[in-house]
Amino acid sequence: MKITEKPQGEVMILQLSGKIMGGEDHELFHSQIKTLINEGYVDVVLNMGKVNWINSTGLGVLVSGYHTLKKNGGQMRICDVSGRIDNILNVTQLKLVFETYDNEAAALASLGHTG
Repeated sequence: MKITEKPQGEVMILQLSGKIMGGEDHELFHSQIKTLINEGYVDVVLNMGKVNWINSTGLGVLVSGYHTLKKNGGQMRICDVSGRIDNILNVTQLKLVFETYDNEAAALASLGHTG
């Protein structure tokens, strides 16, 4: 997994790309979330348009980030999800946990911010 930061006011957009598989990805993502919180970013949008695969451990990575942000008074949104990954979120019922949006603008608007 590769992570690229794109600040939008008080919200940080993280562009994720590649495969999210756990292991090193978990350490990378968790470290990134903690750094963002320390920098004052507690609202995060994950743009998953370039993610081509996620396994069950990778889903755990996202859940962990979600709970870390929530514990620190923040929120996480997911946008630009492929049909395959949207199906995985539906089957695992994680769409009940994660709010997903078609694009960054809609995700930012849901957080009360404009892009």
